[in-house]
Amino acid sequence: MDTIYSDGYHIYFNNVVDELIRFIKNGGYSRFFVLTDENTSEHCLPVIKEQLDELGNYDVIEINAGEESKNIDFCIGIWRMLVDFEADRKALMVNLGGGVVTDMGGFAASTYKRGIDFVQVPTTLLSQVDASVGGKTGIDVEGIKNIIGTFTQPKAVFIDVAFLQTLPERQILSGLAEMLKHGLILDAEYWQKLKDSDLKQPSAELIHHSVVLKNKVVLEDPKEKNIRKSLNFGHTIGHAVETWSLTHDSNPLTHGEAIALGMICEGYLAHKKSGLKAEELEEIVSVIDSLYPRYSFKHSIYEELYSIMLKDKKNFDGKVNCTLLSVIGQFSIDNVCTKEELFEALDYYVNR
Repeated sequence: MDTIYSDGYHIYFNNVVDELIRFIKNGGYSRFFVLTDENTSEHCLPVIKEQLDELGNYDVIEINAGEESKNIDFCIGIWRMLVDFEADRKALMVNLGGGVVTDMGGFAASTYKRGIDFVQVPTTLLSQVDASVGGKTGIDVEGIKNIIGTFTQPKAVFIDVAFLQTLPERQILSGLAEMLKHGLILDAEYWQKLKDSDLKQPSAELIHHSVVLKNKVVLEDPKEKNIRKSLNFGHTIGHAVETWSLTHDSNPLTHGEAIALGMICEGYLAHKKSGLKAEELEEIVSVIDSLYPRYSFKHSIYEELYSIMLKDKKNFDGKVNCTLLSVIGQFSIDNVCTKEELFEALDYYVNR
């Protein structure tokens, strides 16, 4: 698999550990820090620790795993650790983990002393195909996902599919939702390949292609003014349900499970508003239903979900803005959806 060039940095797929060590060694950094959570400390850090130890002059900063940690309090903890370790502007942050680690680590680095360099070493499928590529950093506030953040590109991304062997199936499926989305919005042939593949363990080639697709969009529209909005398909409703689940469920939805739900709802809206054929909607629903269990919720939470949607950063003029499909493989951006339409889409999901 070829190395991908993005907006001023490289995304490495081959000899990843060697490339990471070479990057740190040649970077002229005063010292470096490895941000992990307790899961990546146990399962992923040992893979590279021997090589890191040979470099010396580094410290590990560990946070709690899970979306609940992606908030300002944990971010302040990271900043305090950097201060305590006397990190200067020539320090490097190595974000080793899933989307929470790469999102928050990137944000902490991009704001510490007005910005220090960071690299992403994504260890989950979700972070490999989504969170680590594109230069978005962020934290959640008041349950609103990624509402505070920056557009700051990493200095490099190192994707090693071997890390995925440490993941439970549920986490693989969480990342898979973003891969399915890439096919639905950008590449009908890729969607077909995904349908014909063993999706419980996606191949390195499929993962590489998802990164290629996302990177192409990001290069064309780094600040989400136009085509990058396509990546929001499934996320308006999906993020709202994910936020609700995080605060109400003892075993909350994963990001991918929520986005899968969102793609069914927004697929329905696409059928009603932007030309998606009924048979294509059924195809999308059939694939998603074959992979993800249905989430049960009642009409009584619709108002709360709508309130969350109104706070979505993608909105404009106080109106809920959705990315939809025109056909499988083509997107339609800036579709204003009314409260009644959004409730109808939720009904479509609940009543199937």
